[in-house]
Amino acid sequence: MQSIHNNEFSAVTSEVPVLEALDAASTEANEALEVADQDAQTSDAPEAPRGPNGFIPLGLAPELIAAVVDLGFHQPTTVQEKVIPLARGDESARFVDLMVSSQTGSGKTAAFLLPVLHTLIRRQAEAAAAERAEFDRLAAEAAERGEAPPKRPKRVNPTSNRNFKAATPGALVLCPTRELAQQVAHDAIELVRHCRGLRIANVVGGMPYQLPVSYTHLTLPTKA
Repeated sequence: MQSIHNNEFSAVTSEVPVLEALDAASTEANEALEVADQDAQTSDAPEAPRGPNGFIPLGLAPELIAAVVDLGFHQPTTVQEKVIPLARGDESARFVDLMVSSQTGSGKTAAFLLPVLHTLIRRQAEAAAAERAEFDRLAAEAAERGEAPPKRPKRVNPTSNRNFKAATPGALVLCPTRELAQQVAHDAIELVRHCRGLRIANVVGGMPYQLPVSYTHLTLPTKA
């Protein structure tokens, strides 16, 4: 009987550290839950208000501003701030030749892509405005003659062979390497995500030209 009691006593005493360990683990778990709750409350809290978007004063098209914000950028880099206003030209379509040198990762690609795309968007808007002005002129002349106003042209299906019209290249970017050309094309595709009627084609050596060139012939108003 003594040995049994000793065994029982030894067993009980051996359980005390286990209970203490369980209590400690429970305390740590509660503390971890409290920290998680605090983190959740912090993540649910509204973010600090951002400052004004630094790309807006550069005069870029709203479609490009929206794309830049989608990509997580709100302030231009130094090279972008200096180059974009000069490269996009003024309202009289005057442009200047630029030679820019800057460190890797400073935003040079966007510094020349944004003004190029802005120019293409502006030319699209000017062409659409000219078309509307011509229609309004014809409608006014018809009204003076007492005739019915002309009908607006119907929107055609660009995928039909009957309505096929090869796209006209609006800009050409030359790159010294295949990798850089792919990077520039990728960035351009991201920047025209909100634009209509602009397509990006990447043509490089070492592969058949038929596929990338066919991209430039499509007239679908998609982003890439």
